[in-house]
Parts: sequence; C-alpha cells; structure tokens
Amino acid sequence: MTEIVVSELAIYPVKSLGQIVMDTVQVGRFGFELDRRWMVVGSDGHMVTQRKKSRMCLIQPRISENNLWLHAPDMPDIEVLYSPDSPRRLVTVWEDRCMALDCGDEVAEWLSRFLDMKCRLVFFPEDEIRQVDPAYAEPGDRTAFSDGFPVLLISQASLNDLNRRLATPVSMRRFRPNLVVAGCEPFAEDKWKKIRIGEITFRIVKPCSRCIVPNINPDTAEKSAEPNRTLSSFRRWDNKIFFGQNVIADCQGKLEPGMPIEIIE
Repeated sequence: MTEIVVSELAIYPVKSLGQIVMDTVQVGRFGFELDRRWMVVGSDGHMVTQRKKSRMCLIQPRISENNLWLHAPDMPDIEVLYSPDSPRRLVTVWEDRCMALDCGDEVAEWLSRFLDMKCRLVFFPEDEIRQVDPAYAEPGDRTAFSDGFPVLLISQASLNDLNRRLATPVSMRRFRPNLVVAGCEPFAEDKWKKIRIGEITFRIVKPCSRCIVPNINPDTAEKSAEPNRTLSSFRRWDNKIFFGQNVIADCQGKLEPGMPIEIIE
C-alpha cells in the first residue's frame, strides 16, 4: 500500500496575490503562519480579489525575515511596512467585518498604480478575531483573510485526474491550496474526516466550492473557460463546483514535505 504523504506546502501572504512554496510551515492560530495575513481593499474597505482584478495574480510576494516584499512586472520591488501602532481601519471579507492595520501610503500608491484602481493594503493583527463559520467549525477556530477557512487541502491525484480530462493541463497553482498530498486515489480526500500529520490533527470540514479564479492563468492573468467547465461535468452538485477540502488544525506545530499522513477517520 502506497504511503500518503505531504507533497507540497504553500502560503499566499496577501489574499489573491502569488504563491510561495515552503520548505517548512509553522501551523499557528490562523492556519499556516503568514498565510493571507495581508489583504488589498478598495476605498470602501471591501476586499479586492482576482475575481475583480485578475492582474493581482502577477504580483509575487516574498518573505524575508518576516518582512513582506512585493514584485510585479514593470514595477520597482517594494517592502511592506507596518507596526502594531499603525492606524486601524474597518475592512470587509465577504460578510465578515474586522479591524486591520493599514500598511501605509507608499504601498497603497504602488498597488493602486499596478491595479489601476484606488486601493490600500491592510494586515490582520494578532489581537483580532475572525471566527470560522460555526456551521462547520468549533468555537475558537480562527482564520485571517482567507475566504472562510484557514487551510485548503488537495491531493495530487485529484489534479492528475482532472488534467487527464483537459485538452491543456493546468498546474496546482490555479487552485491555491496550502497542503498538497500524494499517495492516495483521486478525490480520496472527499471521504476523510480527520487526519494526523506529525503532532497536528486536522479536521476536514467542508468541500471547497470554486469561483472563477482557477480559470485565470497565474502566469498571464488571462481568463478562459477551463478548468471549471470540465470540473462542472463531474464535480458539480448543489449548483456549485467543488475541488479540494477545507480543513482546520486542532493544534499548532510544524509541517514539512514528505511527512506521512495518517487517516484517522
């Protein structure tokens, strides 16, 4: 029997910007450390994502000594500065409203220029609480600026199955998972309820419904009908397309690629 293992770990420090593949990840109160702790907001404080501005995928974040840097085509690299004493502003993530630290005028102007809209960058502070949907979570389960859940899991076998159905294969980056696993059958993760990786137990709480973001090429920002059109032919129910599983960690700890995964339930 093939061992099920962690094959890739990734974070997305700024909601809807580029991915950083990690050699090791610390799982903390909000999920993977530094994952979706920053967010772009419009002048009204509402989140801005690739659904509205596909060019966001072309902005590549970099973490250096816990400091965030942003790189984008034809733009100078910029360091994001903020502190616990930075001004706070009310922001909105879907239906949730919370307070966030403003990251200043310099990066706001940089983003506004590249995205061709007035916007600002904010940081989710340590003392802010955003409860995960109680229909699927326990009291105290938190997330930062994710769409709704702290960690997204997808198996490599599921992507391989999808790619066999596509005329042009797509990369896992399209689906923006945090935790990619290998060694299982396609869509085996649909049946899991609880897993253990090292000392960390994860609850698999809800299938991930997909928006248009997987149809955006992360290298060019161009939109197409795929892969969602093909996914809808065999992964559609309740008028939604599903791919991947939302999971919540029961405790904190460290993850690395290659770690074995125990299916508890």
